[in-house]
Amino acid sequence: MSQSSDSRRVAGATYTRAGSAYFEKRTLKRSAGVWGLWGLAVAAVISGDFSGWNFGIGFAGFGGMLIAFVLLVIMYYGLTFSIGEMAAAMPHTGGAYSFARSAMGPWGGLATGLAESIEYVATTAVVVYFSGQYADAALSLLTGVSLPGFVWWLILYALFIALNAAGAAISFGFAIVVSLISIGIIVVFGAMAVFSGGFSWDALWDIAPDPGQSAFLPFGIGSILLALPFAMWFFLGIEELPLAAEESRDPSRDIPRAGLWARGTLIVTGLIVLFLNTGVLGAEATGGSLEPLLDGFRVMVGDQAAAVLALLALIGLLASLMGIMFAYGRNMYSLSRAGYYPRWLSLTGKSKTPWVALVFGAVIGFLALVVVQAAGGDASPAGAIVLNIAVWGAVLAYFLQMVSFIVLRRKFPDVARPYKSPWGLFGAYSAAIIAAIVFLGLLFNSAYLLAIVAIIVVYAVIFIGFAVYGRKRLVLSPEEEYALSGGVHGNPQREGYDAMETELFDGTK
Repeated sequence: MSQSSDSRRVAGATYTRAGSAYFEKRTLKRSAGVWGLWGLAVAAVISGDFSGWNFGIGFAGFGGMLIAFVLLVIMYYGLTFSIGEMAAAMPHTGGAYSFARSAMGPWGGLATGLAESIEYVATTAVVVYFSGQYADAALSLLTGVSLPGFVWWLILYALFIALNAAGAAISFGFAIVVSLISIGIIVVFGAMAVFSGGFSWDALWDIAPDPGQSAFLPFGIGSILLALPFAMWFFLGIEELPLAAEESRDPSRDIPRAGLWARGTLIVTGLIVLFLNTGVLGAEATGGSLEPLLDGFRVMVGDQAAAVLALLALIGLLASLMGIMFAYGRNMYSLSRAGYYPRWLSLTGKSKTPWVALVFGAVIGFLALVVVQAAGGDASPAGAIVLNIAVWGAVLAYFLQMVSFIVLRRKFPDVARPYKSPWGLFGAYSAAIIAAIVFLGLLFNSAYLLAIVAIIVVYAVIFIGFAVYGRKRLVLSPEEEYALSGGVHGNPQREGYDAMETELFDGTK
């Protein structure tokens, strides 16, 4: 095949010369230290303590949910240790896409990056949904006024696109503040539950068991599979930290440290909510609540005081809205900068934030909520269905990242690894196995199969588009440079953004 000096076929894909002007329009700003990253990770996840997790109790009872929680603690330890190692070695924004691209080539990178796009866009939509529930409940209790769900969705998307687009320093600062406030709200709830007498140990087991089953596992051991996707809500999003690599001052050191501290924080807050929220409401009521923390406050202090507390609880949801929106913006930015998605999605504005990707992801998420709510009606809340779409994308991305970790240990044994996972291959294998089990749990839940089929269709469309068009127009972004150079190039903090272009396009490679 003949090639111009501005294109080169490598590793089954064609790369085109971009030049420094291309990357100047796609520049991020380094603003975060270890605590900014900790705040981002906690903020991205903390809404899971306020809503969403509790549906798992409806499927498996408290005992089944507790077992699911323990399994996922193991999975997230293995996962975060492994991605901490890969992120330290590959300090660029691509995250999961980058890891898989180096391990499994362009198609593996696209499959993994797309899974994360689905995860983060859907997760943002879920948080918007539950934030609207909390906000409307508070407004109704205080004023008697209620707004349609789609109005709240529009308000929340518009507000947080503006906040995320204002600059990374603002995003990280906001994340720290709202994370601390959210943790404080959960701790206050826990203290009130214990000292007010609202907590009852017996309430944890108030679901009537099926014939032959126990109060601990009222629907049998198989129900744990159905609870796993909802238990993920206690941690889902913490894996976004590598996406902040090009906005971190010292990514190789700070991303693993922030992940360690964030994981410990979220285990503690998750246990507080799992035990005490359920013990206040009762397992049966908890399993069907759209705003379990608010309902818990209602039980303890009554409707009017609960409305004030709901406004505080809303902060936790808004924290995650900020953090997860950051994630899908950077995920889409990195994939489009490299040419897998349309390149215009990676444009950044004066504040050095990917505002185009932020708007595009918001439009998709809003339409998903509208369509799912219209199709499901009151029997299947949009939040629960879209939550499972998010988990589908997450567990697929987790599995592929752990495969990438295993492959990279063998494929690039001698590259610099400033941080090494203390669990090593054991952590990667354990996280991959549990992620596969969670995926099976999704397949066994017939209520959400239609949503999964829809996502498979999305995959097919994106893959066809990449085969026909995107694969022939890739760009030497830092993620691609790292993969093609075997780990020699790809650190934009040290080398800039077009270190390999002369080498590749002028025939020296």
